[in-house]
Amino acid sequence: MMETMKLSALAAASVLSLLSTPAFATGKTELVLAIGGEPDTGYDPLLGWGRYGHPLFQSTLLSRDADLATKPDLARAWRLSDDKLTWTIIIREGVTFSDGAPLTAKDVAFTFTKAATAGGALDLNAMVSAEATDDRTVVIRLKQPWITFMENFYSLGIVPAATYGADYARKPVGSGPYRLVSWTQGEQLIVEANPNYYGRKSPFRRLTFLFTGEDTSLAAAHAGQVDMVSVPAALADAVPSGFNVVVADTVDNRGIHFPMAPAEGKEDSKGNAIGNNVTADLAIRRAINIGIDRQKIVDTVLLGHGTPAYGPADGLPWSNPQAVVRFDLDAAKHLLDDAGWVPGVDGVREKNGLRAAFPINYPASDSTRQAIAVVLADLLKPLGIEGTPSGTTWEGIERVMHSEPVAFGWGSHSPLEVYSLYQSAWGGVEYYNPGFFSDATVDGHFEAAQHASSLEASYPEWQKAEWDGARGFSTKGEAGWAWLVNLDHIYFVNRCLDVGETQIEPHGHGWPITAGIQGWTWTCN
Repeated sequence: MMETMKLSALAAASVLSLLSTPAFATGKTELVLAIGGEPDTGYDPLLGWGRYGHPLFQSTLLSRDADLATKPDLARAWRLSDDKLTWTIIIREGVTFSDGAPLTAKDVAFTFTKAATAGGALDLNAMVSAEATDDRTVVIRLKQPWITFMENFYSLGIVPAATYGADYARKPVGSGPYRLVSWTQGEQLIVEANPNYYGRKSPFRRLTFLFTGEDTSLAAAHAGQVDMVSVPAALADAVPSGFNVVVADTVDNRGIHFPMAPAEGKEDSKGNAIGNNVTADLAIRRAINIGIDRQKIVDTVLLGHGTPAYGPADGLPWSNPQAVVRFDLDAAKHLLDDAGWVPGVDGVREKNGLRAAFPINYPASDSTRQAIAVVLADLLKPLGIEGTPSGTTWEGIERVMHSEPVAFGWGSHSPLEVYSLYQSAWGGVEYYNPGFFSDATVDGHFEAAQHASSLEASYPEWQKAEWDGARGFSTKGEAGWAWLVNLDHIYFVNRCLDVGETQIEPHGHGWPITAGIQGWTWTCN
């Protein structure tokens, strides 16, 4: 969705400085990484830092391995009560922050309590209270059963109650594997190993993150002055000498949403129109989903560096593979014929005087979404549907997203994102459910999922919400979106750097590849 990370051309000066210095010797313990931009709100977990990668400076209660299986981190034990309203968490003994202060249950309770009012993008609305009952025990009480609350255990970094303040985002103190040395905004971040860290020690004692543009970062890689670069699909074949290509599968998806209601003069609280008479027709939505060759978008826009997308969480355990549809242009045409959409003189279908036409909005600053919109418009033509690519600002998108399709991007390790895109009550809430999708059966499956005894136990209900054999939010059901592609995350990595197995990565905000950073090794002598 909207970018929370930014790149700055000012960082070019930093790279030029690096280019004038000799390359590191073999067996080195320092790395230089150009894998994305910096967070707008700094390195404060309460404001969202760490949601899309390792928080580096802070510990989380739990972590996930490369297969997304749960692993203990700061928490040693955790239990949900039978009524699904109380979490009891036991934390490690002997943990200290990077400044030497002890970390206790009081810090965990403070973090959750403060985060609930910090205004960050966190799922804490269900929390009533977080209380430390002794130095190692935290009790969190919920208003209602809400199993996705557990996602905070993986993503919310713990901050110190005694010293957390207004300048924390620039000067973070935590119990994670690294501590901040310096941050030159728009240029670079330098971190070093936290000597007080309780977990697996990385062999890399110092990391420099460069906030450079794509061309500058790639030039630095060709000069041998960086050890890892994230690159877009267009540059994926320009592999520098001495580098390997690491490709991470993702749920970093792109697709268009459909306004679900007819245009009846309704407006949101800001006076923006709600509804679209074309996309309100289920036949239009299903025909687009069935009649679009997603592989062509992968091949032409992503140059093969991606996969077709059919849902918001493809490949994750809460997605339903039974919801996948195959490309069938003829079936899509028949679907439109049967629904009364008749080709007009210009080839665009009409129904009761209404043309099957709509804009495909995209953020003008995003070249990938622009290309997707252009190719999608071309693929719609054989269906007799006219899509007109329209680049605009995010402010412009906010004005039209309840009444016109928009090329959005999502992708998360939490099923809460699926909930936020399709739950009826979330219609029009910020960027969530922009088309006002609403289906009582889907809502019922969501409710059952949130009442589950564990995340794993909730997965079947999330799958049923996508398609339960009769209804769902997928193409076979109400088809509220046309999910198009999942982007590969492509990295050029120094041939001596082994990053191990990568996770299915979420949306590209942050540095998702750093989720496994403690397992990285240098293989050259």
